Amino acid sequence: MKKILLSFITFFFITAVYAGSLTSDATETNVKHLSKKEFLEKIYNYEKNPDKWVYEGDKPAIVDFYATWCGPCKVVAPILEELANEYAGKIVIYKIDTDKERELSAAFGIQSIPTLLFIPMKGDPQVAQGALPKESLKRAIDEFLLGIK
Repeated sequence: MKKILLSFITFFFITAVYAGSLTSDATETNVKHLSKKEFLEKIYNYEKNPDKWVYEGDKPAIVDFYATWCGPCKVVAPILEELANEYAGKIVIYKIDTDKERELSAAFGIQSIPTLLFIPMKGDPQVAQGALPKESLKRAIDEFLLGIK
């Protein structure tokens, strides 16, 4: 009887771990990586409109300027993946690798990473630097991007 019970517990543990890894993989697909070309098309074409912010998207967005070697960026990444899943259909979360997209990083004066660009549908974007906790990110999404108080 103990052997059967132990087998059952082992089976459920393995199933839970496997299901958790599937959820993590699915969440990652909600955060989209952008090149400069995609940024110009989906976010803001600063070459065409250098003096005026014109958002090209159809949903509020967060753009995470990060680097693969950055410790604080690695802390923020899974939080952004959770939020992308939680707010799917309401906002879009993008990532830009500052090492691969140096020109884009320079255009926005990115000197510290992670730097997050919060882009509402109307008005100018706001910038936040550092590894913000999930609660702060949710507050910014709800209040600044979605207008929920």
